[in-house]
Amino acid sequence: MKDIQSLEDTRRIDIRKVGVKNISYPVTVLDKSRKTQETVAIVNMYVNLPHQFKGTHMSRFIEILNRFHGRFNLETLHLILQEMKTRLQAEASHIEIAFPYFFTSTNLRALFKSQRYDCKMIGSLEEELDLVVEVEVPVPLLNGNENATIATNGYAGFWGTVIVSVRLSHFLWLEDLIELIESSAARSTDLKSSAETICRKLGTALANHSAFSWYKVVVENVTCGYTTSASVEGPMAVDEKN
Repeated sequence: MKDIQSLEDTRRIDIRKVGVKNISYPVTVLDKSRKTQETVAIVNMYVNLPHQFKGTHMSRFIEILNRFHGRFNLETLHLILQEMKTRLQAEASHIEIAFPYFFTSTNLRALFKSQRYDCKMIGSLEEELDLVVEVEVPVPLLNGNENATIATNGYAGFWGTVIVSVRLSHFLWLEDLIELIESSAARSTDLKSSAETICRKLGTALANHSAFSWYKVVVENVTCGYTTSASVEGPMAVDEKN
């Protein structure tokens, strides 16, 4: 049978992304205290298709995924992207892995035995690897007492969410990133707290940390009938921009 997908295409039109998405896949991720954690990810895989090819075999994406046995870390992602680029003869490869991660931080230990955090790894490889780690952190509402903290059970409800995306300069555990976010945000979220204030605190904390070469923060405060939001990004501390 003729391999139509590998035939030359004379129309000279580059397709920016072709691939498969919404693959539900069991994965094993690194866990600081337990070494590994089993979870289920949603995986999207794409390549940039050069104009000389009519298409690509979609089953090859799954074959590549299966080769790595569901174990994901920064090194594995690089290898998967390289394999995609090589096997599919692509100019660039892309992968997105979204998964729930369960962890009990020191900030919330008084409230939860295990808290869910939605995480994502977004990687692209052309000439060099570009990898972004994203984590969504639910933020509790303190009860308004100036002496209250989460650790002393000053929890009064749900304040909002923080989504932090970072490019890493060196390895950092997911747990350490989550605790950095919570220690910068969750301890000061009472009814008087604004999304802008929390965003500035987080931006400063991330900019002053050696593990990050780039960051983006999106803060959303859920109030009665509407949501307020603020965002900041960059390699530089918020209070140093002026």
